[in-house]
Amino acid sequence: MPRVAKTPRRAAPGRPPAWRLLLRRARRATRPALYATALLGAAGALAVGFHRQTTTTAPGDSLAARGEWLGRLTAGLGLRVEKVVIEGRANTPEPLVRAALGVARGDPLYGVSLDAARARLESLAWVQRAEVARFLPDTILVRLTERRPFAVWQNQGRFTLIDRAGREVADEGVANFKTLPLVVGADAPAHTALILDLLDKYPSLRARISALVRVGARRWTLHLGNGVDVLLPEGHEAEALARLMQLQATYDLLDRRLAIVDLRAPDRLVLRALGEATTPAAPGDAGALPTPPIPAPDTPAPNTPPPSPHGESESTGRPT
Repeated sequence: MPRVAKTPRRAAPGRPPAWRLLLRRARRATRPALYATALLGAAGALAVGFHRQTTTTAPGDSLAARGEWLGRLTAGLGLRVEKVVIEGRANTPEPLVRAALGVARGDPLYGVSLDAARARLESLAWVQRAEVARFLPDTILVRLTERRPFAVWQNQGRFTLIDRAGREVADEGVANFKTLPLVVGADAPAHTALILDLLDKYPSLRARISALVRVGARRWTLHLGNGVDVLLPEGHEAEALARLMQLQATYDLLDRRLAIVDLRAPDRLVLRALGEATTPAAPGDAGALPTPPIPAPDTPAPNTPPPSPHGESESTGRPT
């Protein structure tokens, strides 16, 4: 029986072939993605152009209005803030950082003024430097460099953390920095770094110091933990400290029962034992006391304790 050849099935009249239908479906599926890519590219170009204008526009131009317009445009494309990432924060309270940043979730990503936010952050006491950046599609990144507390400053009964430059950092949470040196006096912050750098050469001496007192806006008195006050000369602290450490190495001077070690005169050493009523004279004064004999280490302490005046004085410079 002869085989009957099958005739290929033809498409219905007016209907396109199957491959063409598949191509149309593929185009329809990719069209939204293409549109979105084009819109995002346009938004990015507008943002770059706006950024260039903000660096070249003369003062008085309506940059704020342009920023609002760009923010509304890009927010309509879905570019809104969803995440705020903060890096480098240790001592600055996070609510304070977010309040200074001034950005909330849902804000237009390109409506955020990066320069204004950075300036507000750098006005915070703990913040030395701030960087603010945005990342598509929804992130604001904040990088903080905080000031490092260098010392605790006591002035008129108030305790404040200061940095190495002498700038006030904070007056709250001072108790968390008990290991920092204590400096006393109205102008002490501006001179703290220099005296502490000198004392770093003598770790054993620095470990004995309980406070550094700035006297008369001219010189320092070192108040030691055992009650001895070391009076340093104005402008010659390095020489006086070297001399003091030589005396300590030879005579154990700082371990004796003394109230005052006066190094203000370069050609003499003035000492005052505990309980002595005589106040050492200032350098150059008539009748300056001669160097008294150094008491033996086993000399019993006088019954009268050393005075503890309130405030500061030229003779002792004790802290409050």
